[in-house]
Amino acid sequence: MIDTLNTFLASRGIYCLVFILFFLGVYGMISCKNYMKKMMCMNIMQIAVILFFLCFSEKLGAMIPVLDGVTSNADAYSNPLPHALMLTAIVVSLGTTGVALALLMRLKESYGSVEEDEILRR
Repeated sequence: MIDTLNTFLASRGIYCLVFILFFLGVYGMISCKNYMKKMMCMNIMQIAVILFFLCFSEKLGAMIPVLDGVTSNADAYSNPLPHALMLTAIVVSLGTTGVALALLMRLKESYGSVEEDEILRR
C-alpha cells in the first residue's frame, strides 16, 4: 500500500499539485471579496495551467532540441513548442496582472477600498 502510494506520487504527484493549485485558485476567486485577493488567486490558476502544460509535455529520456551531431533521430528530442507557448502564456499573465493592478489602483482612488461589498454599496 505504501509502496504503491510512493510510486504514484513519484510518477504523478506533480499532477496532484497542479490540481490542488488550480482549484485553490478557483475557490479563492469565488469566495474572496477583496479584489486584490481575487487577482492573486487568478495568478495561482494561471501558474497551475502553465505548470500542467509543461509537465504534460515532458518526455522521458529526451534531449534538448539542439542539433549536436550525436543523433539524427527526431524521437530522441523533446518538443520545444509547449515551452515556447508557455513562455508566451507567462508574458500574457504578466500583462493581465499589470492591467489588473492598474484597475485596482483606480478603484482604490475612486472608492477608497478594494473590497467588493464596499464598492457595490457605493
